[in-house]
Amino acid sequence: MEFLPVTRAVLSVTDKDGLVDFAAFLVKGGVELVSTGGTFRTLRESGLPVVQVSEVTAFPEIMGGRVKTLHPAVHGGILADKDRPEHMEEIGRHGIRPFDLVCVNLYNFAGAVRKRLDMRAAIEEIDIGGPCMLRAGAKNYHSVLVVPSPEYYPRVWETLERNAMRAPLDMRRELAAVAFAATAAYDGTIADYIGGNAGSDAASF
Repeated sequence: MEFLPVTRAVLSVTDKDGLVDFAAFLVKGGVELVSTGGTFRTLRESGLPVVQVSEVTAFPEIMGGRVKTLHPAVHGGILADKDRPEHMEEIGRHGIRPFDLVCVNLYNFAGAVRKRLDMRAAIEEIDIGGPCMLRAGAKNYHSVLVVPSPEYYPRVWETLERNAMRAPLDMRRELAAVAFAATAAYDGTIADYIGGNAGSDAASF
């Protein structure tokens, strides 16, 4: 679709700069917020209405937060192609509601490396759910607006405001490309770190 109405968003961010103002704008525009962990707490403490992702999945965060969003209720909602009736019918049969906006930025793995953490501690800073949501939203940019960094909040805000809370296709495509570049760079940093630390496991595992 050329213009995507934005009515439901999932937010999970490490960098919380500008988060509350951006989320407040979304709420004012009638957008339902779903969130995880620290992002949920930040939004709730700011007085914004927000649904915890565990309410959507009907399953708690487990393994110290390693598994939060890896669930069909989240990824089915992100990956459903709104232009394909069979997708919408299928998620409807399973009680899955679609998302229109994915606002995610990733655990700061590069920062963990700079702190010279041991291998076991460093790998806990590898984000799994975040890249999955970014990639899912970017793949499905025909039906989802992905917002991969706070630097894009002002532009998204202005564009949605100007278009009655509808996201144009050209911006969705552009930010999808940005999201894929971000996850590629993130994976490259992790690969370089793990590949460059051969022999370190015995000391940390």
